[in-house]
Amino acid sequence: MVDKDDFPMSENTMSASTATEKKSGKLVWLWLSLLVVGLDQVSKQLATAFLEYARPVELLPVFDLTLLHNTGAAFSFLASAGGWQRWLFALLAAGVSVVLTVWLKRLKAHETWLAIALALVLGGALGNLYDRVVLGYVVDFISVHYQRHYFPAFNLADSGITIGAVMLIIDTVWLSRKSASGNEDE
Repeated sequence: MVDKDDFPMSENTMSASTATEKKSGKLVWLWLSLLVVGLDQVSKQLATAFLEYARPVELLPVFDLTLLHNTGAAFSFLASAGGWQRWLFALLAAGVSVVLTVWLKRLKAHETWLAIALALVLGGALGNLYDRVVLGYVVDFISVHYQRHYFPAFNLADSGITIGAVMLIIDTVWLSRKSASGNEDE
């Protein structure tokens, strides 16, 4: 006869880990947010050190590295507003970061896709928040274009926000619907 104590993961261990997971939600995914912030800040430091301001370095016919400073929001919205927007966008980013962290904490064990999406958006928001507070502008350096049509310059934090937002849309439109229809079958 096999005793449950013969196995390293007893019911007590499993219930303790389940209780811990319930308390922390999906905060374990904060490592991904920190990774986004770290890669973003290192890439911005390299861009600042090696690129000349506003002088494109062509890597591909549709892709340049161009160091720019964005005092506005996405697509340079309110960039020439006179300085007050710095603190408005910093306050918004800080508020969104708190909301995303609370949301992560409240996720259930099976909501991994959503946790990754939120962690990416959080990391991007924090990366740009750091720039805005410390430098007064966000460092952008990735430039994508076709002939004379340029997409606004961006950075790795913006990429994290975009990928996370697309994942959130996918979760809302497809995965949540699939999950809801799966629950009806039970």
